Amino acid sequence: QVQLVESGGGSVQAGGSLRLSCAVFGDTYSSNCMGWFRQAPGKERERVAGIDTGGGSTTYADSVKGRFTISQDNAKTTVYLQMYSLKPEDTAMYYCAAAVRYCSGTYWDSLPNFYNYWGQGTQVTVSS
Repeated sequence: QVQLVESGGGSVQAGGSLRLSCAVFGDTYSSNCMGWFRQAPGKERERVAGIDTGGGSTTYADSVKGRFTISQDNAKTTVYLQMYSLKPEDTAMYYCAAAVRYCSGTYWDSLPNFYNYWGQGTQVTVSS
């Protein structure tokens, strides 16, 4: 079992920065592929960044490339999402997710149902 606890959300002006954290509790061997998702009202949940916790490879949605960075600490107990140059369209609830399966590097691990565990979410609001 894995529990995920997000923190670091808040309200910023456009152009600002935030760093989200996702603390991983429990069986870290069950969190081999991790992702940050976001969901705005009326929209589908989308993955913005993913990381293979074993090899460290990362992937990003086109909408955040060059602005967001996903990383993990050496103990692999915390995953971060550093967000720069925030835009109003980045406003959403952000969720951390963990999958028992290893990242496939394909479309499939961008889908919410690839992931087994979810955090409660942290709100990010960007004002213009």
